[in-house]
Amino acid sequence: MNITTTIREDGVAVLAANGRINLVTAPTVRREVQRVVDEGHARLTLDLSEVEFIDSSGLGALVSGLKTTRTAGGDLRLAAASEQVASVLRLTNLDRILRVYPATDDAYRD
Repeated sequence: MNITTTIREDGVAVLAANGRINLVTAPTVRREVQRVVDEGHARLTLDLSEVEFIDSSGLGALVSGLKTTRTAGGDLRLAAASEQVASVLRLTNLDRILRVYPATDDAYRD
């Protein structure tokens, strides 16, 4: 799994992940979110369009990222989740806490 980070003009950091977010790769997600927040960007969008699988460790990383961003006065929003990821979020009711937007541009329209 790789994560690329882009800072938009409005200051929102877009993290694009690919592959699988699982026990092995979840620490990478946590570290990258923390790094971006430490650099002063507390509003993050995690682009999940290229993530094919997420497990409980990956869900833990997302919740951890949400806590990290909110502690810094921001928020973590998800975008373009694949069907597998969206299904896991629905089954665990985490879609109520971590809202999934259709595209990265939609995540911070409000």
